Amino acid sequence: MAALSNEVKAFIVQALACFDTPAQVATSVREEFGIEVSRQQCESHDPTKSAGRDLAKRWRILFEDTRKRFREETSEIPIANRAFRLRALGRMAEKAESMKNMALTAQLLEQAAKEVGDVYVNRQTKNENPHDNVPPTRVQVDVVDARKPDAVT
Repeated sequence: MAALSNEVKAFIVQALACFDTPAQVATSVREEFGIEVSRQQCESHDPTKSAGRDLAKRWRILFEDTRKRFREETSEIPIANRAFRLRALGRMAEKAESMKNMALTAQLLEQAAKEVGDVYVNRQTKNENPHDNVPPTRVQVDVVDARKPDAVT
């Protein structure tokens, strides 16, 4: 395992905090710094994994600060905005339709409908009675004899 400079360690910690996989981070380190690091070595810089449980406090703080900032700034990323995605889907659907690709057009329209219908949104509803969302544990079935309209067996 290669000894890493603080600059490389900071790069790894920040990339992991932005939800890059250890494999992606290893590739980025190779491209950025010309250093070969393994996925396992990258993962050891992620305090949310068991491999990173002994990570120094300064790297944990950097990780937590970077992740917090990353989550807050997600709204600034265009593809995270519903209107941006719908406009892109609209352009793709128009192009697919002009190319007479009706199957792709239908798929894009369905995806847009799901986007508008909040299929891709993770929201939890709060019910006044928490037992409303519990599936039934027992179901009673009455068998009716079709020959005798009033008979239940």
